[in-house]
Amino acid sequence: MNEGTKINNRVVRYILVAMGWIAVALGVMGIFLPLLPTTPFLLLASACFMRGSPKLNQRLHQHPQLGPILVNWHQHGAVTSRVKRRGLIMIVLSFSFSILMVPLWWHKLMLLVGLVVLLYCFNRLPIVDIQPDSVSVAELDENP
Repeated sequence: MNEGTKINNRVVRYILVAMGWIAVALGVMGIFLPLLPTTPFLLLASACFMRGSPKLNQRLHQHPQLGPILVNWHQHGAVTSRVKRRGLIMIVLSFSFSILMVPLWWHKLMLLVGLVVLLYCFNRLPIVDIQPDSVSVAELDENP
């Protein structure tokens, strides 16, 4: 590997780690702000950290509050019933507000179609309510 490739790889890793931290910050804000989703940002952070810093990814998965969301998704490809209920409510509220606010009928129609498609996809997500004593992904990786 030449020097230029090493520098490029290092720059890419720094960018991925920075993007991961931004996604973590947005995910944490999503815990408190109802219109900002938590799970997608944490999944993005995990993906960035996997490629940029596996140690940060492991720490994220072992976090007491954020880790269980990731563990549930990685082990089961599912969300909790609380996340799903909150997501459905916020999707309907935000799209309803948007439909009421836009003046043109074809914008309203596009939003309505988007709402139906999003609700269909979102409702297909499986629900698995995790237990507080769930094993983290990092612990599963250590014990094959």
